[in-house]
Amino acid sequence: MTSPAELTGRTSLPVPGDLFARHQTITGLRALADFLEANPAVPVKEYGGDYHVFTNEGDDAAGVALVDQAAALLGVPIYDNRSHGGHYGAHKSFGRISYRIVHIPDRQMNEHHAHMSYRDNIRLDPEQSA
Repeated sequence: MTSPAELTGRTSLPVPGDLFARHQTITGLRALADFLEANPAVPVKEYGGDYHVFTNEGDDAAGVALVDQAAALLGVPIYDNRSHGGHYGAHKSFGRISYRIVHIPDRQMNEHHAHMSYRDNIRLDPEQSA
């Protein structure tokens, strides 16, 4: 069996804070599922929902490697829209809930930040916002 470190070449162990966040997330998801099951009057989304994870690795290669690792563990293919200005990721559905891991390439993120840097400079006249 291939270990996660062999999949990505990462050799560092998880940081204790990462393990704590992971534990809290899993505990919270289980608590939510238990609550919803025990309280059928509480509405849920008809078509389910997504659990999104965005890579926070230092560079594109590390972010892509993390997506590759997750896709291998999930047993799903990768989608790669980087050549069209898009993202690199993978997703797997668990019933109506899906897990989605996404890497936004540095170039696309920098373009987004540049575009958003103008947002405070554009203001509607009061008559236009009504």
